[in-house]
Amino acid sequence: MADPRSARSQASALGQRVIRRGLGAPALFAIAYGTAASAVYFSLGVIADNALGLTPLVFLGAALFFVLCQMTYVEGASMRQEATGSSAFARYAFNELWSFVAGWALLLDYVILIAITTLTATNYIAAFIPEIGEGALEVVVAIGLIALIAASNIRGLTASRFNRIAVLAVVDLLVQLLLIVLGLALVFNVGDLVDPIQLGSSPSWSGVIFGLTIAAAPFIALESGSGLAGELRVRRQALRHLIVTRNLSVVVIYFGIAVVALCALPVVNGKTGLGAPGVVDAPLLGVVGALDPGAWWSDPLRYLVAITGALVLVIGAQSAMLGLSRLTYSLSTNRQIPSAAGRLHSTRATPYVAIMIAAVLASALIMPLNLSFLIGIFAYGAMLAFTIAHLSICVLRYRDPDRHRPYRMPFSVRIAGGDLPIPAALGFLLSLGGWISVIVLHKAGYVGTGWMIFGLLLYVVYRKRQGTPILRRVSVPEAALRHQATEVEYGRILVPLLGTTLDDDIVGTAGRLAAVDVDDEDLEDEGAGGATIEALWVFEVPMSLPIDAPMPDAQFKAARRALARAKAVGEEYEGVTVATTTVRARRTGQAIVDEARRRGVEVIVMAAEEPSKVRAGALLGGRGGPLENFGGDITRYVVNKAPCRVILTAPGVSIQPAKDGDVDTQSLPPIA
Repeated sequence: MADPRSARSQASALGQRVIRRGLGAPALFAIAYGTAASAVYFSLGVIADNALGLTPLVFLGAALFFVLCQMTYVEGASMRQEATGSSAFARYAFNELWSFVAGWALLLDYVILIAITTLTATNYIAAFIPEIGEGALEVVVAIGLIALIAASNIRGLTASRFNRIAVLAVVDLLVQLLLIVLGLALVFNVGDLVDPIQLGSSPSWSGVIFGLTIAAAPFIALESGSGLAGELRVRRQALRHLIVTRNLSVVVIYFGIAVVALCALPVVNGKTGLGAPGVVDAPLLGVVGALDPGAWWSDPLRYLVAITGALVLVIGAQSAMLGLSRLTYSLSTNRQIPSAAGRLHSTRATPYVAIMIAAVLASALIMPLNLSFLIGIFAYGAMLAFTIAHLSICVLRYRDPDRHRPYRMPFSVRIAGGDLPIPAALGFLLSLGGWISVIVLHKAGYVGTGWMIFGLLLYVVYRKRQGTPILRRVSVPEAALRHQATEVEYGRILVPLLGTTLDDDIVGTAGRLAAVDVDDEDLEDEGAGGATIEALWVFEVPMSLPIDAPMPDAQFKAARRALARAKAVGEEYEGVTVATTTVRARRTGQAIVDEARRRGVEVIVMAAEEPSKVRAGALLGGRGGPLENFGGDITRYVVNKAPCRVILTAPGVSIQPAKDGDVDTQSLPPIA
């Protein structure tokens, strides 16, 4: 009878291959463009209210910033095809703590973006049913959209869904181009753009800076696109075309819509109709209504913009939820957040716990109905993530200059023995300035800072309680996040060797705990694998000798034999890698505990020495008592001091079960 788990594994692998054949450059375009386009629908009014007559230049500057960000994310994703963007870049450029900072900022952004897009979508739906855009009904409809998006992501996104999203992105692009053409033909007036500008007062410099930051924040969609790098197959030429197409689309749409909007609702006495109540929450509907109110096409165009706007905003929320689920999976498998948060669905293999938590948080955030405040918090997290992403790519040019880069951004200069990418360096300075501006100019900066402080405390406490290092990477296999995963519970296992026949037994026990049910194609294509077994040999150096004293050749030979045998036995298990090492120490037990803590292992599998009869007290009246009768000094030290779980395989002992003198030698079962 076929193993159902094996069948599910094969189905999952098949599904991944189908997705890969069905997706390519159009999916990447849709994911990134969808959120960038949705930003026009929800942020235009807030930006215009701050930047006033400079709104077109603000959007143009944001579009140029998108060009810098896209080059950074494409180069980073082409180097390391992981499920995250800036978090993965920071992992390899710096350490695990910086990776967490980027990831935690992104979690905040994804939740905020889900709240913003669904809340704004209700205002575009209100073009058909006005009551939906008001009061409690607005909140109910927005929460309903969040629930649908969460359910869709728990089910998993297929190739056909991605393709439908790509089609809708193209339709929206055409609608916005139509709106630009009509606006330029009907309301364009240079005087409406230039005359109201009074630099420093209308608008204020703080308003321009904040508006620029808000306009650039939605490019966080590049994170979702870069997270799909390992799932898609895009040719180098198609990748170049994708970059050019997205750049042109964003520049034209951002600048063109801003020009038309400000001509349709110009600045008068330091105010623009784009920031007026009823318009700020659905600014493009206000623009359409101001083009030519009496024309026969005005209402049909208004409904068309309402439909595409609502759908594109839902795409933006869908992209944010997709990015959040993949990011949570990465943070969980790398032990940056509790594994329970990244728990995978038993059949869909989606992080359903994280998706449901995000849905609840997003639902709570929309209840105050304060769009401007939410956008401010969104800008805080986005600018922090961009800052880390740009800086990481600059650092990786120096720390890992020889790594293959399928895409390498242009315009580098030779500085300090390395190639400094000018676009990434400029992006870093702009992102850092934007992040600081949110802290200084907007009260949302306090909320964002509080979120980051809470996250850092959570990270440090969680790592300390797990006994894992703060700065080093500690990972677990995917199966550890599944409810039904009983075979794979550990990602890193320490196995101290003794050079006896029990070594095969303890390595085999570790191998069974670490084995992963994946096929060879998955291992080759995805880099999938199980846990790492750390086979350890301890040279115990007497106190009479220096710690670095030469060891007898016989001991070196014994260590090499034992480690080679452990590697051969352990790697017979599917997906298991065995790393071998030797250490010198005064006490073996202390060395095992120190190595377990330093390496961040999750379990120690070791053979217990035969218990001492004197210490146990069972035969010679010692003070110990029966509970200490489970091993010798090394065993007890490791069990009492280890920062993780310890599994013991005990040696055979002699037991007197009968009075007739017969001796029965038994092997004790493993002790957990």
